[in-house]
Order: sequence, then structure tokens, then C-alpha cells
Amino acid sequence: MTATDQDLLAFDHKAEIDRISVWMRAELRDFKKRGLVLGLSGGIDSSVCAALAVRALGAKNVLGIMMPEADSDPDSKRLAELLAASLGIECVEEDIAPALAAMGCYARRDGFIREVVADYGPDWKSKIVISDLAPGGGFRLSSLVVEDPTGNRATHRLPLSTYLGIVAATSMKQRTRKQIEYFHADRLNFAVLGTPNLLEYDQGFFVKNGDGAADLKPIAHLYKSQVYALAATLDVPAEILGRPPTTDTYSLAQTQEEFYFSVPYGQMDLCLYGLNNDLPSATVAAAAGLTETQVDMVWRDIAAKRKSTSYLHAGPRLLPV
Repeated sequence: MTATDQDLLAFDHKAEIDRISVWMRAELRDFKKRGLVLGLSGGIDSSVCAALAVRALGAKNVLGIMMPEADSDPDSKRLAELLAASLGIECVEEDIAPALAAMGCYARRDGFIREVVADYGPDWKSKIVISDLAPGGGFRLSSLVVEDPTGNRATHRLPLSTYLGIVAATSMKQRTRKQIEYFHADRLNFAVLGTPNLLEYDQGFFVKNGDGAADLKPIAHLYKSQVYALAATLDVPAEILGRPPTTDTYSLAQTQEEFYFSVPYGQMDLCLYGLNNDLPSATVAAAAGLTETQVDMVWRDIAAKRKSTSYLHAGPRLLPV
């Protein structure tokens, strides 16, 4: 990061860890819960949340859950186990692939994929990507990338109905994981810890009643770069610190920016910070290494996502009395 970047997102790491710890303990007292449950993905956000929970409550009051499925990267389990060992917390594994198969998650997804790739079968791999930002602020189009059993890849434009069907099927994964988390929380009289950072929370990068459901969300106010800074202070294993952010949802490796965000998280943080704090686009552009036109396009994309995902933040509507 440049000096300008550091100035924009600088904060007192130790003071923030202490503040979050005090808040966690107070909230659990209010909930009358003894500890915290969270899913461990081997990623930076869940790792920081687990480390914060241990700081606040002690290792014996934190349970980590690994929930692999058919498309999971094996590294996710290995790194989750590494984190759990480094923190000294209990970690259990719940393979959700049989449940997903029984509900038709994979079959439904593959059926929608075959609407555009008729030969798609069990030995193929796939992911969804979005188009790059373009001048003019138009809609960003989604495409399907498929890889056949010989390793050949092809990209196909997705009709809206097919895109929605694939996403609806894959969202079963997040909702099934949350069901498992609440099972363990209920049996232990624990609360469920959510792991979204500010980028994900603000931009609606979560599944409603899936990874969006939790009792506490301790890093939803922190930019992704700040989460990484806390991770270093909390002694999160270096291999996790060096792992690129991924969705770990599709069978092909997929970065968060190619699926959802406009630019890599470091630049996205600065653009969101600039928008939230009414900074001139020239200031943000200089800090992020972007042009002013690019910053303006990212800001338009942020505004569009805030509008289109506001439903995800909404609770149930009740008829006024």
C-alpha cells in the first residue's frame, strides 16, 4: 500500500480487537449464550472471526465447523484445520454433499447449465463470471465458464433465467451450512457468529438466510484490507494470510472479483471508503491506482448493488396494525 492508502484505512489494531472483544462478551450475556459457533472455510474472514472469538471468550467456548461439499477446494479443509489447531479450538467436520445431492442442488444446477451447454455432465466443471466494468454504467453481464473432461474451456453468455436458476441451486450450499451451524449452536446453547466484512455486507455479497444469517457479525464494519491487518495482529497462520479471496462455491476456482466485485479488494476498499466519506474521485483514484473514470464506474456499480440487494438486508414484513 502507498502512504496515502495507509492513511485512509489506518486504525489501532489492538484497540479494535479489545473493542470487539468487549462487545462480543456483552452481546452473549444479553443473549444468555455460553459461546460461539462459526463455519471455518480456511479464508481470512472466518479465520479472523474465530481468532476474535477466542480472544473474547477463550478457546473452550468457540466451536469451528468445516462443511465441505462436492465442489469444495481441499485446501479449505486443510487450512481450517490449521487455524483450529493454532487457536486451540474444537473443530468438527460435517460433509454436506449428501444432503445437497438429496435436495437436488447439483442436479438442479446442472439442468440449468445444460440449457446453454447441452453436453454438460458430471465430469465437467464450471463457474459464473461477470463482465468487466464498462464506460457508461450499463448492466454487467454474467457468463458461464465450463471445462470439459479433457480440460478445454469455453465461455457462454447466460440468459437471466438460467443465471438465476444456477445461483438459486448453489445458494442451497450456504443455507445448508447455516442449518448445521444452528444445530450445533442450539445443542451447546451457543450463538452463531457471522463472518462478512464491510465489502460483503454493504454490497449484498451473501445469501439471505444462508451465510447472511447470524447472531453476531463482528467484522461487518471493517474493510477487507483492515481484516487482513487484524489477521496479522491476531497471528493468523501465514498461509491463510497469503490465500487469495475465493468464493469456493463452484467447481472451477473463482475469485471474488470475477464473480461479484468490480476490482480487487484493495482497490474496492478505497473506492467504497471514498464514497462513504465523500472524498473527491481524484483523491481515491490516486490512492487506488485507478483513473477517475474507473473510480466513477466503481461508484456506480456500488450504488447499483446497494439498490438491487437491499432485499437481502430486509427482515420479514409485517402487516401494520
